[in-house]
Amino acid sequence: MTIQEITSAPPKDQKSVLFFWSSWHEATAPQGSTSKLFETLASTTTISPQLSFYRVEAEVQSHLSAAYGVTVVPSFVLLHGERIVDKIEGVDDVARLTQAVGALRNLSDPNGGGGSLLHQQNNQERQGVHHHQQRVESQEELLNKRLKHLTQSSQIMLFMKGSPDAPRCGFSRQAVELLNEANVAYSTFDILSDEDVRQGLKKYSDWPTYPQLYVNGELVGGLDIMKEMKEDGEDLAEQLNVPKIVEKGAAAAAAGGGVLETLEDRLTKLVNRSKVMLFMKGLPSQPRCGFSRQICEILEEQGIAFDAFDILSNEEVRQGLKKFSDWPTYPQLYVNGDLVGGLDIVKEMVDSDELKDLL
Repeated sequence: MTIQEITSAPPKDQKSVLFFWSSWHEATAPQGSTSKLFETLASTTTISPQLSFYRVEAEVQSHLSAAYGVTVVPSFVLLHGERIVDKIEGVDDVARLTQAVGALRNLSDPNGGGGSLLHQQNNQERQGVHHHQQRVESQEELLNKRLKHLTQSSQIMLFMKGSPDAPRCGFSRQAVELLNEANVAYSTFDILSDEDVRQGLKKYSDWPTYPQLYVNGELVGGLDIMKEMKEDGEDLAEQLNVPKIVEKGAAAAAAGGGVLETLEDRLTKLVNRSKVMLFMKGLPSQPRCGFSRQICEILEEQGIAFDAFDILSNEEVRQGLKKFSDWPTYPQLYVNGDLVGGLDIVKEMVDSDELKDLL
């Protein structure tokens, strides 16, 4: 599926996925990791009539950023006609993005029409999306590409019923407990939210039940396999050959090759994720404290593009960053990986024009 760069709102009679990017944000720029992820998502999404994927350069097309309330790159805006059905800021949760696109795909067409695959192809040809004849892959091939991408979207990927916070079957709940006890980072996909994935993954993996655990894209097995690995007496993280999430001191004292990344390593990556990085309560589109809301407003008024991390979503990051930065409160603003300060410091720098000089 071809991705188009747009300078105005997409057609009102179709479903659209808008990817907001910026040239200064390496991951979202062409050939960047997030850009390639979006291309993969577009190419592997099961064909649906009138579902189109677009790129929007956030700062150049500022009118579109304002229209859709985009203040962070990357951001993904999902439209059903003119209506925003979902907006995802950042790319921390690939599974959620994939699920959201799948849900959009399954919605009826905005103009009320249905349409077969042939109807969609005719529409795409009329719109100039396909400029040359190409082989139309079968639905199964497209689904298998999507499943491969999903299983590889995180080093540890658990396909379960429900979410870690709200499992919807006892087996899924036990699998989550085992991973939490092993103190490893993992992502999940709710197979109840997408019937194509639920049925397709059984055939793709030749494994008929859920939950299913994947490591580096390879199937490990279900709950029974996880239990057997734990009962063997070895640490589950070691058996899976994946890193634990531990603080630096614990990592130095730990015995076992599974401990690879410390909390300090993770925080270093996070503060350097974007040139301007804000750690706040909530997200720019929905701040969850007055101080976070104010600092977002200041950055937006100054025309500063920034990325954000919701510290309420991860208690380990929330507590660890205080020690990492020697700064006890939030929000915290970083530029080029270095701490600038909190709201009061940012206000003072704006008043003295120091913030613009810094950038």
